[in-house]
Amino acid sequence: MKRSLLPFSLSLLLTFAVQAEPWTAPIEQIRKVGPEGAGNTEAAAAWNALTSLGPEMLVPVLTAMEGASPLARNWMRTAVETVFDRELTAKAALPGEAIKSFVLDRRHEPNARRLAFELYAKLAPDDSAALIPGFADDPSPALRREAVAKLLAEGKARLEAGEQEKSLATLNAALDAAREVDQIDAITKLLREKLTQKVDLPKHFGFLSHWHLIGPFDNTGREGFARVYPPEDKIELDAEYPGKEDKPVKWQAYATPDDYGKVDFNQPYGPLKQVVGYAYTEFHAAEARDAQIRLGCKNAWKVWFNGELLFGRDEYHRGQRIDQYTLPVKLQPGKNTILVKACQNEQEQDWTAQWEFQLRVCDATGTAILSTDRQPTPEKAAPARRRPAKSE
Repeated sequence: MKRSLLPFSLSLLLTFAVQAEPWTAPIEQIRKVGPEGAGNTEAAAAWNALTSLGPEMLVPVLTAMEGASPLARNWMRTAVETVFDRELTAKAALPGEAIKSFVLDRRHEPNARRLAFELYAKLAPDDSAALIPGFADDPSPALRREAVAKLLAEGKARLEAGEQEKSLATLNAALDAAREVDQIDAITKLLREKLTQKVDLPKHFGFLSHWHLIGPFDNTGREGFARVYPPEDKIELDAEYPGKEDKPVKWQAYATPDDYGKVDFNQPYGPLKQVVGYAYTEFHAAEARDAQIRLGCKNAWKVWFNGELLFGRDEYHRGQRIDQYTLPVKLQPGKNTILVKACQNEQEQDWTAQWEFQLRVCDATGTAILSTDRQPTPEKAAPARRRPAKSE
């Protein structure tokens, strides 16, 4: 059989041409792109096929970003931007209303909606600006950030104009909507320093501040993540167990006043390495309802809810932020139990010193759900014990 002499990219383009929709096969090819260059040649040909199309491909490609890998989304994003900018420069007709509808449909992928908003802002600057206040409770972090930034600017302007009551109301609305630390810090600083408000961030966001801790258990060779220690089998707050190096360990009460609810194992135990710690608390719900546990942790971790393992990640020092991990749960009326396992590895660099996590309970919009017996946020923290410098 005689082999085809057509170049690969041309052959691929001809294959794409027989599809029902001209963007379907290129999108599927881009979805296959992998790390370390896997599938890049095929993805480049598919990208060429997409960008050869007109503006009719914009919304289908935006829609296809749902479920795609970050690498694939990048390919799709640049294809959308290339076609949009080319057609805009040529003053061709663009599907403005369809793009606007895509932005407003919260079921779509958050990054794709943000990209669609950027496109729509180029088409209709005034109308796109009018959409921003509606993003205050949006599931897309980037779109929500736009709304918070607008509220923060309005709050500052009203404060500078001497309209303290209006400024207070606007800044409180901004704080309700904010989910990113830099914005939360900026809003809180204005409320505390300029408007003399007491801001209880842990209560506002639903961070859990009161725990019982036990440790350290052994994590030599990072084997502690999979090893089952006694707290995973049964919670007995008056029990004593053999810990690391067979030293006895007991549960101890711990409360954190940190604005973001950080539970720092270094405070009671010191700057240890190759160790495992557990934190336990109880959350009392007013009623049965859907909820989310949102966790931030840069150590390896596992979380149990009412005795059932929700999830875990055996990774170390990959960064920490609010709402880093979202774990759906169903609260039962009355007592619910939460157990967190946090593992510290062997690395000695300064940036590996943190052995901590933060956890809050909220609804799907990020609005706090508070325990019916929530205790007041602690006022002061014990000073953290940090690893001494090597010269000490």
